[in-house]
Amino acid sequence: MYVSSRPPAPGTPGPAVDRGRKLGRVNRNVLFLGLTSMFTDVSSEMVTAVLPLYLTLGLGLGPLGFGAFDGFYQALAALLPLAGGLAADRWRRHKEVAAAGYGISAGCRLGLLAGLGAIGPTVAFLAVDRVGKGLRTAPRDALISLSSTPGRLAESFGVHRAFDTSGALLGPGVAFLLLLLVPGGYDTVFVTSFCVALIGLGMLGLFVQNPARVPATGDAPQRPSLRTGLGLLRRARYRALLLAGATLGLVTLSDAFIYLAFQQRSTLDTEVFPLLYVGSAVVYLVLAVPVGRLADRVGRVPVLVAGHLPLLAAYAVLLYQGPRAPRLAALVLCVGLHYAATAGVLMAVASTVVPAHLRTFGMALLASCIALSRAASSLGFGALWSWWGSHAAIALYALGLAAAAAAAARLLRRAEEASP
Repeated sequence: MYVSSRPPAPGTPGPAVDRGRKLGRVNRNVLFLGLTSMFTDVSSEMVTAVLPLYLTLGLGLGPLGFGAFDGFYQALAALLPLAGGLAADRWRRHKEVAAAGYGISAGCRLGLLAGLGAIGPTVAFLAVDRVGKGLRTAPRDALISLSSTPGRLAESFGVHRAFDTSGALLGPGVAFLLLLLVPGGYDTVFVTSFCVALIGLGMLGLFVQNPARVPATGDAPQRPSLRTGLGLLRRARYRALLLAGATLGLVTLSDAFIYLAFQQRSTLDTEVFPLLYVGSAVVYLVLAVPVGRLADRVGRVPVLVAGHLPLLAAYAVLLYQGPRAPRLAALVLCVGLHYAATAGVLMAVASTVVPAHLRTFGMALLASCIALSRAASSLGFGALWSWWGSHAAIALYALGLAAAAAAAARLLRRAEEASP
């Protein structure tokens, strides 16, 4: 059904990639980018895990205010990928552009320390952190794609996401321990976060290499531009992927809102809140590589669409009123499984529909559209929660997600069948 979402048959030429040296089943670039992301995620997730409580309980933001912040936070990550992606494709300096983004995010940790206790400086430095994330994500994913063999794209992204998730697992745990040892010690969390981020930046600078230049083909200009990048929208499969991702993003809740809703509806102790991120990270870590291999074998698009069913189940868990412990375990499992089946697989699908010379820009445009739709989702959910209550808001989003998943499956299937 999804012919082009599968790996190429033996003997079929794939796109030009710089495979370089391998360590095990994947390229060494993938492994060291994974280590870079692991240390960076330890740093960022230390902050992310305490952020919802810090903003709502410490600085007094309500559901609507937090929704506006979360939407703004995600929207900022959508502004820089296009510029960073175009720069990386034109200059073939994926590593350098990614390093700039990692460096900006690392510096913001000290900024958070300087603005501790004040809403204005805190939001400003968190905004700059999103700029760094937006700048680094597409060049990093393009490096993974261009360093991988076509038949193992989803596996390579799964390996990277496993490292990435290891950091997401360790970060909240470290934050939990620090706050346990130093109650209210957000300054300690921010300083430790900065030091760990520097290790990740050093890993990127020392061990990751730019891929070899992709030779131009008949329809591939040597100097990618904004015009040629936007020309991707003329490709039916890319356009369908963009529309499907944005549609699903409009009814996808962020981790922060999912866990805040659970905390509110189950009166979970605030000290335990960061451990919710740890639980979902464990599930993601365990499943990222197996799900990536499954997607390479059976088809990446079906796995991508089916990966939204666990998110739908998470919404159902939030609506269900029952014993807290089973609901908590189910929620953490569903969130982790959702990310394992969507985050890396999405970029693997994009790698099959975007030509190598525009790989970074194409991934950046996709990520930007999804980030903007999720920003709108956060703002809308925060408003609905304030007006109608969390139960009605979650129920509405559950219905929307079911409809969006069905529409995305149909849209992507028709695009695949219409493509040569």
